[in-house]
Amino acid sequence: MNVSIIGTGYVGLVTGVGLAQKGHKVFCVDKDIKKVKSINSGVPPIFERGLEPLLDKLVKENQLTATTDTVEAVKSTDVTFICVGTPSLSDGGIDKSFLVSASKDVSQGLTDKESYHVVCVKSTVVPGTTEDVVLPILEGVGLELGKDFGLGMNPEFLREGVALDDFMMPDRIVIGGSDEKTKEILTKVYENFDSTIMVAEIKTAEMIKYASNSLLATKISFSNEISRMCEKIGIDVYEVMDGVGLDHRINRDFLNAGVGFGGSCFPKDLKALIHFSQTIGVNPRILEAVIKVNEYQPIHAVNILEDMIGRLPGKKIAILGLAFKGETDDVRESRAIPMVKELLRRGAKVVGYDPKAGNNFLREIVNIEIAESVEKALSGSDGCIVQTDWEEFRTLTEEDFLAMRTPIVVDGRRVLNPDEFSRVRYRTIGR
Repeated sequence: MNVSIIGTGYVGLVTGVGLAQKGHKVFCVDKDIKKVKSINSGVPPIFERGLEPLLDKLVKENQLTATTDTVEAVKSTDVTFICVGTPSLSDGGIDKSFLVSASKDVSQGLTDKESYHVVCVKSTVVPGTTEDVVLPILEGVGLELGKDFGLGMNPEFLREGVALDDFMMPDRIVIGGSDEKTKEILTKVYENFDSTIMVAEIKTAEMIKYASNSLLATKISFSNEISRMCEKIGIDVYEVMDGVGLDHRINRDFLNAGVGFGGSCFPKDLKALIHFSQTIGVNPRILEAVIKVNEYQPIHAVNILEDMIGRLPGKKIAILGLAFKGETDDVRESRAIPMVKELLRRGAKVVGYDPKAGNNFLREIVNIEIAESVEKALSGSDGCIVQTDWEEFRTLTEEDFLAMRTPIVVDGRRVLNPDEFSRVRYRTIGR
């Protein structure tokens, strides 16, 4: 099929590359000319493992092209996926402005088309949004649902850092459609994928994404709550969760305690679902508790460090990892942000290091020193918090930390082996 992708962020570009790799002719659309030129030169504007060589290959094969012209892209394709951002508003709701703008552009591309076209929302939107926001815009230019176009919802389940793998080898593919023809076309888009395809109504597909992310975030906050009990009674929460995860009804995944979750999905989606729940008269007590626990975890790491060091004013603290997780340069909702703010509030000096996210982090907090390497970050430091689970940090040994003025380490992601430390004071979350 010929497919157009509106938006070239993590979701849009990975979706475009993945579909092109599966044989579809893909047109990626973005209003940012710099992004378009970068993509057409085979260089992704985002960092994602394995993305650059595959993008370069597909561009050279003319299987994927980027453009700023939404109308022409829509006219040239059979299916359009809307993959624009839906960031949080101050009240926790989602900002639909990008979705509205993209839908208006798409509608203009459909006005002269004679063939049936499927418009599918891949952006994360609360239940009812696709039909309440996108549909009226398309119908507003004289198009008839079921005759001129079909409307779909195809939520993404991508983890940054391994997004390409997740797209190519998904656990499941969820498709919501306005009618059987639309559902059949969207199913055909994914016919070369070895995965279970679930076909549902549009609102159901929208809710599946929010329910999935909320449950995963709940598992993390639950583990962090249990971890603080384990610290008090002298046992290891990881060993506890190993035992809990052996129950096939629960599973071990996402039961790791640490400094909390961040990124562009979990915090935003939880807040959006809380806001949506309140608008329909449901009190989301569990989801609100999940957020509260997550907000406390970075502060808990600072408390552990201060307990080991003593007063923090004037102390130099190294933060290893500024991205919200390893294998990405994304700092959105990174737990390093509240962690660094709390350290600065308590009078500490902070030096941070991240293999990819240093410059991005400076856009969040300017009064922090960014080191060029782990060695430079640790040199002369009075304490260290490991905040991100980069593979680079897993190879660190006791010798690396002995370059510190006082070798004190709080491992917020359980990436180090405590059995190797005899001259370094080491603590981790939940142990």
